[in-house]
Amino acid sequence: MASCTPLRTLWTVEGSPVAEPSSQHLDTNTPHSARLWNYWLGGKDNFQPDRDAGDAIAGMLPSIVALAREDRKFLRRSVEYMVGEGGIRQILDIGTGLPTADNTHQVAQAVAPETKVVYVDNDPLVLVHARALLAGSAEGETSYVEADLNTPESILAAARDTLDFSQPIALTLLGIVHFLRDDDAALAVVRELVGALAPGSYLAIAHGCHDINTAEAHRIVDFWNERGTPKIKYRSAAEITAFFDGLRLLEPGVVPCNQWRPDAKTGTEDVNQYCGVAIKE
Repeated sequence: MASCTPLRTLWTVEGSPVAEPSSQHLDTNTPHSARLWNYWLGGKDNFQPDRDAGDAIAGMLPSIVALAREDRKFLRRSVEYMVGEGGIRQILDIGTGLPTADNTHQVAQAVAPETKVVYVDNDPLVLVHARALLAGSAEGETSYVEADLNTPESILAAARDTLDFSQPIALTLLGIVHFLRDDDAALAVVRELVGALAPGSYLAIAHGCHDINTAEAHRIVDFWNERGTPKIKYRSAAEITAFFDGLRLLEPGVVPCNQWRPDAKTGTEDVNQYCGVAIKE
């Protein structure tokens, strides 16, 4: 999500498809974060440069593969909480990524089938998989918006076609804010998105960090920024916590993904990805 793309709704379950993005926008020679993540999660939607980069990074920091998996498990646990105990029936998922198991709408609609989910991303390969992402429940509604995190006003405008912003919404920013490398701009984007939400809404963030395995973390970030796209910036626990300013952080606060309300499926190794969930009161 580093570069701006035109805003449009690609597909809705109850509507008709419009033209998918041209393959000329799909660069298969440069490693891309969405495809890299897909590779680490065991998916097949990746190319040799993605796999080569993934293997090289895993050689520097073997726990990076566990990081990808623990991030996905955090998605499941946090969405189950927000929809279950939190009573949320609307989710704005920005930075969707390529489909794997336990996509947001699947987790949410398994708890409450009537939940509405809007996915937002701007990666061409993600867009061509939109139909797979959108096989939601008959009771709920799932839609996909092509937009860029750098333009939150466009995201909000498009999401209003599906979501009722007078009612609580869960905003999920999992593995996406660290692509906003300017600290002030990143804080401003999150604040604008949260500012549009009604009281009772939730914010969930997962963000790469450099205060675990510090030397290795800096090394893989440098490696990626020299070779891959979009560029990334890891932050400290304190810097990531700042994204929740003005909200009430739920226990246990901002912690490695494997420490956020773990269950029997959660790993025990701390990974370089902090996460947290907060409520807007």
